[in-house]
Amino acid sequence: MNHLNSGRADVGRIEVITGPMFSGKSEELIRRLKRARIARQRVACFKPDIDLRYHRTAISSHSSQTHEAETVANVERLRDSLYPQLHEVEVIGLDEAQFFDDSIIPLAVELVHVGKRVILAGLDTTFNAEPFGPIPAIMAIADEVTKLSAVCMVCGSPAIHTQRLGSSQELVVVGAAGMYEARCRACFQPFVDENASEQLELPAIQQL
Repeated sequence: MNHLNSGRADVGRIEVITGPMFSGKSEELIRRLKRARIARQRVACFKPDIDLRYHRTAISSHSSQTHEAETVANVERLRDSLYPQLHEVEVIGLDEAQFFDDSIIPLAVELVHVGKRVILAGLDTTFNAEPFGPIPAIMAIADEVTKLSAVCMVCGSPAIHTQRLGSSQELVVVGAAGMYEARCRACFQPFVDENASEQLELPAIQQL
């Protein structure tokens, strides 16, 4: 009999599914949650209430696959909803995790230390190719990171960027096809504030 793990509490794991829009993050999250259910594991799934594009009570992929989910306003509400049922849950799924604040990180670690499998799906970069919310930090402490690519909607190459169409520079503009495209490095065009650029270049021009 092996006594090496005697008295040792079960340890969970953190899995991150990331990539640009249209790369299949939600689809992969749904696949893992459904497999957990097939394995007779108890699952709880959540998403931020900012994302109500397809279903109010489910996460949904662009390919129309769904999985029931509870919407929560923030990490505090997530905790309030999760903890009363925590002893009954083995797998916790979080979709669009980039919309949660950094307090999702200690919560994920806390859940791991009580033996939970935590699966988070979300964008790792913004439309301007900058780190998005807590996702990069969670990737750093995750047991497993799956970084998916999409198909560039300009040239068909593997795409790692999310291209916003239009002129809005708000960080959070929830939308899908028609507002965003997947782009490869060559076809991606980060936003450049032309007015700001002119102001920055003006002193140098004057010096010349």
